[in-house]
Formats: sequence, structure tokens, C-alpha cells
Amino acid sequence: MDIVIRHAREEDLEAAGRVSVEAFVGDGYTSPGSGYVDLLRDTARRSREAELLVAVDAVEGGVLGCVTFAVGGTEWADIADPHEGEIRMLATAAAARGRGVGEALVRAGIARSRELGLAGMAFSTRPDMTTAHRIYERLGFRRAPERDWAPYPGMDLMVYTMAF
Repeated sequence: MDIVIRHAREEDLEAAGRVSVEAFVGDGYTSPGSGYVDLLRDTARRSREAELLVAVDAVEGGVLGCVTFAVGGTEWADIADPHEGEIRMLATAAAARGRGVGEALVRAGIARSRELGLAGMAFSTRPDMTTAHRIYERLGFRRAPERDWAPYPGMDLMVYTMAF
């Protein structure tokens, strides 16, 4: 595989922020004027307060994608319980799509959850993020509609879970 997944380094942060904004705004999931864009771009904060994992090109070294990993019950976990891991802000650069970047980042979240001795994972996704849903389902995540939620009116989120 020509992709390496690792914790973000200082030199990765700017590119990871760019990839995050590109994915969410460029794909139409987030308005360019939304305050969420600032959160997506602030990879230094995500790296400091949670775990920011990056996918880098093993040959060229560029950031291909990133995801924020958090343990349930911490500030960066929206839906996971304390015995679960959660991934947020999964993003793949448009130019890297189809290379398995998203799947590799999700697998890294699963591995991190297991490494920490957690009982499983739970995370939110938007209903229109169907490409990501296919990855989640292929890896064994299942829909948990009883845990679906809305952080604010009009922003309905679906929950996927996996027990170990």
C-alpha cells in the first residue's frame, strides 16, 4: 500500500486543514461561511485536544486525508459513550479519492479503539454522505437509528456503531 496512516505532525497540520475544508465545503456538505469551517481548518486544536490521524503518500509524503479520533465522554466525542471510540471530520483530498484513503483512516480508528481497550465505536454522519456509508458498512459498522440526533434544527445526523 502506498498510504501510511500516522498521528499528525506539525508539518502536516496546514495541509490536513486544507484537505478537511476542501472535502466538506468542496463537496457541498458545509457552507463556506459556516463556523464549522474554522473548526475543520483548526487541525492544531484537533491534534492537541483529541487525536488527529493523517493519511500520507508513502512516496511523496503529502497529506491525502485525515480524521479526528476521540474517546467517548471527551470534548471531541459527540455521540460515543465512554467505552467507545469516535471518529469525526473524516476527509479525503479530491485528488486522492479511490485510493482507499478513507477506508484506511476508518480502519485506523478501529485499531486505535481496540488498542485503548474500548468496547466498540459510535459516530455520526450526514444522510447524504453515501460514499462514506458504503465504507462503514463494508467494514462492519451497522446503523443505530435509535441514536440518531440533531445538533441543531435541520442538521439531522445518522449514527453508525460497531461492537468489538
